[in-house]
Amino acid sequence: MNKTLLTGFSGAFACISVSPLLAADDPLTIVVTASRQAETVDETLAPVTIIDRQQIEQSGALSVAELLSTAPGVVISKNGGVGQQTSLFLRGTESDHTLVLIDGIRVGSATVGTTPYQDIPLGQIEKIEIVRGPRSSLYGSEAIGGVIQIFTRKGGDGTQPDFSVAAGSHNTTNIEAGVSGGSENGWYAANASNYSTDGFDACRGNLDAGCFTIEPDDDGYDNTSFSLRGGAQVTDALDIDAGILNSASETEFDGSFQNESDTLTRTSHVRFNLNAMDNWASTLLVAQSVDESENFLNGTFASRFNTDRDQISWQNDFLLGDSKLILGIDYIDDEIESNTSFVETNRDNTGIFTSFNTAIGVNSFELSLRNDDNEQFGSESTGAIAWGREIGKDTRITLSYGTAFKAPSFNELYFPDFGNPDLTAETSESVDLGISGKTSSGRWSANLFHTQIDDLIGFDPQTFAPVNIDKAEITGLELTGAYKISSWNLGASLVLQDPKDVSGGFNDGNQLPRRSKTILQLNADRRFGNLLVGASLLSRDEAYDDLANAVTLESFSVLDLRAEYKVHRHWIVGLKVNNALDEDYETAAFYNQDGVNALATLRYVPQ
Repeated sequence: MNKTLLTGFSGAFACISVSPLLAADDPLTIVVTASRQAETVDETLAPVTIIDRQQIEQSGALSVAELLSTAPGVVISKNGGVGQQTSLFLRGTESDHTLVLIDGIRVGSATVGTTPYQDIPLGQIEKIEIVRGPRSSLYGSEAIGGVIQIFTRKGGDGTQPDFSVAAGSHNTTNIEAGVSGGSENGWYAANASNYSTDGFDACRGNLDAGCFTIEPDDDGYDNTSFSLRGGAQVTDALDIDAGILNSASETEFDGSFQNESDTLTRTSHVRFNLNAMDNWASTLLVAQSVDESENFLNGTFASRFNTDRDQISWQNDFLLGDSKLILGIDYIDDEIESNTSFVETNRDNTGIFTSFNTAIGVNSFELSLRNDDNEQFGSESTGAIAWGREIGKDTRITLSYGTAFKAPSFNELYFPDFGNPDLTAETSESVDLGISGKTSSGRWSANLFHTQIDDLIGFDPQTFAPVNIDKAEITGLELTGAYKISSWNLGASLVLQDPKDVSGGFNDGNQLPRRSKTILQLNADRRFGNLLVGASLLSRDEAYDDLANAVTLESFSVLDLRAEYKVHRHWIVGLKVNNALDEDYETAAFYNQDGVNALATLRYVPQ
């Protein structure tokens, strides 16, 4: 463990002694992802982190991956800089064990089974909710580690323009513009952005590297995106909202078989909200998500992998006195199109779910059950139960148990000369024990969790075909919190986890790839009149790039500095210096991460 990391630990525990750690969420902030219904942060029985628009802007982040890396329990791995392939590991689970939703719509590639975090435009986002722990009993496949839901920009009362322009290292530019508004009868929001950078060399030239090539050139990235959303109050009982998010990217990278990629990520939806009775609300969502990728080698077409995912969800919420009951059904139809000849190119999944939430005195209970019937691998049933108890007015303990699963991807099932159509779903069991509280100047929480994952999809060493042979166990402790003293806002999170292979055989007991055992986040911001200054420290101890633990990813500590000044009631100038100490580190073996770099921003602030 390096010296900077040890110094960070001292700072973290100093924060704990003043106010034990937690995220700085307002207790009245509404969260919907944890239970599929609106509830306050204080009511939810799951560990939740919320990042709102103000936090996004003040962070100076330019990518979703950069922003999510500040959340407790999240480990980000990137094959280079902005726009390069990005993986997210939540609570030590696999990179495809976190469900990602945009406005309630499931996104990602059905072929590789992962989410293109690198291509989701930050400028179109209003809020992000991160729920840690299993949620398959409400959402189905992938929610083993948790759920991340991204909400796009919405409109409110009056007309509000939005504009920002940024420029920085590597010839980076970012332009965002939009307008939103509304009245008591409806609302609208329209936003567009363009991000462009020359980047830097993604892979340090080494024929043993994952890129299998030596291309010492800058790897650029360009993303153009827009979002349109609107809603109308049709009657006193019925309102409708609709929207589209479209993100088109061009990425350069290092590779022997392909080194350029054009990608498209798009979601579109119509949602009908009916307050049928005083105690019954019904929501119908009709949506589609698109994930398209065309890949090239020096301008020559190499491959194409497209996913179209049609979705219908009908959810009914009932008030039964002080209790709440949810009954719902989700339908998803995945269709892929590729120049690669897959044996199967279409599958559907129907999930039926229910949830019951009630309070008895100082005790709260939540029970959820779901059954998914998948055309490819059959039926999976999942369930969860959670209990919370108030201890006085400012402290609560929680205990939860949940099962979850991950469906095999099309590549794992049907890729030519590789897939195994006999694969079954990966399954898990998780337990979480938590305690949280608040004081007059801060909030804190501690969560102890354990997850066991069975039938992990690994590879037969003789045929190199995917098989259900692996097992994993993850035990961890999360400490998170915030404290306000004078003009300072202080926040921190400390995650201690042991993600290990328990499959037996050669790798038994080894640390799971690309997941650190210790993750520390420290944040400090202070306002001096019109000037806001801040700093963030991310420290991670060593990890490994492979199951054999033969390739080490060294520990690192990265310090980011930020400042913004309100030069006019409508205008703010900002400066962000990332990796201020010029730390040399990797989150994926042989793939470079950026050294010290800077970005200046001019932002319009509506009143």
